Amino acid sequence: MSEANEAKWYVVHTYSGYENKVKANIEKTIESMNIQDQILEVSVPMQEVIEVKNGVKKRVQKKMFPGYVLLHMVMNDDVWYVVRNTRGVTGFVGPDSKQPVPLSETEMRSMGIKGNDVVVDFEIGDSVTVISGVWENTTGIIKQINPNKQSVTISVDMFGRETPVEIAFGDVRVNR
Repeated sequence: MSEANEAKWYVVHTYSGYENKVKANIEKTIESMNIQDQILEVSVPMQEVIEVKNGVKKRVQKKMFPGYVLLHMVMNDDVWYVVRNTRGVTGFVGPDSKQPVPLSETEMRSMGIKGNDVVVDFEIGDSVTVISGVWENTTGIIKQINPNKQSVTISVDMFGRETPVEIAFGDVRVNR
């Protein structure tokens, strides 16, 4: 049997939406084949993001890498075969699926979960209505989106002239 210190992180590609099924199937196989010393961890990295839809902020968990599952494992022919033939797996990530390339330490460190990511349901050019604050009921076109400040700059018609106004994500609703 191989030792755990030979284990490295590998990435497998899955059918879209099958990440959790693949994780569960591999974990069942680990248990039934008693290979806990060869596949140490199966991970579908998640991150908490804030979605803004119709002016309502909501915290949700999103997959950091949709379509991918990370495996901390000892690579050998048997384990490769088990993972590769798991339902929902399309292959290992690497230049040659027969010789998967493990993730480097730098790549692993760069996968730290970011807590400030915000997913919004609007984009530059969309018409929005301000739903609260000083500009309530004002309609404008999004000219800029600033994820760091969690705000949009909209162009409003004021005294016959286009004027940029900065509004918080939660204070606008897309006109559809």
